[in-house]
Amino acid sequence: MISAVRDYVPNYVWLYESGELERRAEQALASLEKCRVCPWNCEVNRLEDQKKVCRTGRYARVDCYFPHFGEEDCLRGWKGSGTIFFAWCNLRCVFCQNYEISQNEAGFEVQPQQLADMMLKLQDMGCHNINLVTPEHVVPQILEALPYAVRGGLRLPIVYNTSAFDSLESLRQMEGIVDIYLPDFKYWHEDKAKFYLKSPKYPAAARAAIKEMYRQVGDLTFDENGLARRGLLVRHLVMPGGLNETREIMRFLATEISPLTYVNIMDQYYPAGKVKLEEKYKEINRRTTSQEVAEAFRIAREAGLSRFDVRRPVYLRSSSGGWLSM
Repeated sequence: MISAVRDYVPNYVWLYESGELERRAEQALASLEKCRVCPWNCEVNRLEDQKKVCRTGRYARVDCYFPHFGEEDCLRGWKGSGTIFFAWCNLRCVFCQNYEISQNEAGFEVQPQQLADMMLKLQDMGCHNINLVTPEHVVPQILEALPYAVRGGLRLPIVYNTSAFDSLESLRQMEGIVDIYLPDFKYWHEDKAKFYLKSPKYPAAARAAIKEMYRQVGDLTFDENGLARRGLLVRHLVMPGGLNETREIMRFLATEISPLTYVNIMDQYYPAGKVKLEEKYKEINRRTTSQEVAEAFRIAREAGLSRFDVRRPVYLRSSSGGWLSM
């Protein structure tokens, strides 16, 4: 495996050597002046540190970074996935299991060189990839950091670990840079998304984003050691009473993306965030049942999907003192 990693040269290195990577970084940073980085299209001037929905200004905030052993087997391998948790989020999921860092102020602001150094430290630790968690609102800042990381010797595959509430413009700026797209697909119907995620735009944005991700990287492929090398891996968290959403999402993946889509149907839901505090969310104030999870798998197979990953939840302390759900 060591020789395989040494021989691997990611595409973003060629983009750097051609000057394209820095051109994209400049273009992305300029877009912060009238921000449309994500589907909210807030149009505030983040270059002057103005903030709106994502509550992030000129520079990204990072809560923590570490070799992560709770991801899918094909990502964590035996030395871990090099995970960088960005603080804040462009959604307001009432059940967020990482609400301490997604909806409360957490972490610390990082300059591009600092973000690049994190990537290089994770590579030095032996991680198999760089796993960017909640990157939707900080794509320009990631692009700004990458040239520093490449000059420092970064050669790992990049994982884009997202809610799928991404803009097509941001995703196209990441084309040829991201090796593995790891989107979640939460809800299919606008009314559910509005109520639980606080954005009716989510379903349409997620469908468009996942189609674009697949166009860029295709079905998930693996190296000789079983590690993900390139492609799309979709996560879907089974929700209490949410099998109608599951049915539509699995049908979409099988018929509008690919029947070979690699899917992680997750059984780790538990009441968190605002769910335990507000009566109006009582429908999801319980764990999912084994019957619901089994039915979700049956629905996926019936839709024509057959490539699944089962990931058990792992919980770690964040820098803000809360628990991170992996």
